[in-house]
Amino acid sequence: MPSTARCTTLPPPAIRLAGVSHAFGTVEAVRDVSLEFAAGSFTALVGPSGCGKTTILRLIGELETLGKGSLERERDTTLGFAFQEPRLLPWRNVRDNIALPLELAGAPRAERHARALEALDRMQLADAALRFPHQLSGGMKMRAAIARALVSRPRVLLLDEPFGALDEVTRHELDLALRMLWEAERFTAILVTHSIPEAAFLAERIVVFSPRPAQLVAEITTPLGTRDARTWTRDDLGACVREASDALLAAIAGSRA
Repeated sequence: MPSTARCTTLPPPAIRLAGVSHAFGTVEAVRDVSLEFAAGSFTALVGPSGCGKTTILRLIGELETLGKGSLERERDTTLGFAFQEPRLLPWRNVRDNIALPLELAGAPRAERHARALEALDRMQLADAALRFPHQLSGGMKMRAAIARALVSRPRVLLLDEPFGALDEVTRHELDLALRMLWEAERFTAILVTHSIPEAAFLAERIVVFSPRPAQLVAEITTPLGTRDARTWTRDDLGACVREASDALLAAIAGSRA
């Protein structure tokens, strides 16, 4: 049975998974996962590499067909995605990369340009609007990828290890930018990460999974309030990291017993 570290009252769920299991052929990736994601919440999913975290994210985003169980979402919920790679089109400038989802949706040119510039401004990248991807640093590319995910004004943002390939300083800068953006706009955010400190810094709740097949083993609330650059060295963040790490290590040890 999963443990719940602290109790808190949450709004009605925007997303509910009930008894979800999923397999790829004979490989079982997810087993009997039940989770709720409150509207406007920020949740981080952590677990061993290859345990099935990304599969759960893809199921929520309907990028995989659900195997067993049920998935419920609020009606007319719009989704935004940011993946491990920025996946910017090299022949389009940054503004036009960001505007692509609106272009595919048939938005007029003036509207999509205006909204792309708005999204870039939110990610502190407005001065790079007319550059091309090869002219951007790794951190700038990921800012652009998140701006593209936000340009459609999604109610749910799904993040699959978006900063994993960046150096620690740049990663901390982008973690803070993302957290500040979420605090301002309160979309529902679900993050897959291998970094427990990043999960504790960004999310209100850390969900810990066992080795494959992913099974829920712990839910840990991170009551840290508004984050800033000093949060990384706070004792309460360290306590959340230790709690999640202990839960993960226990799950790994249990799988080997």
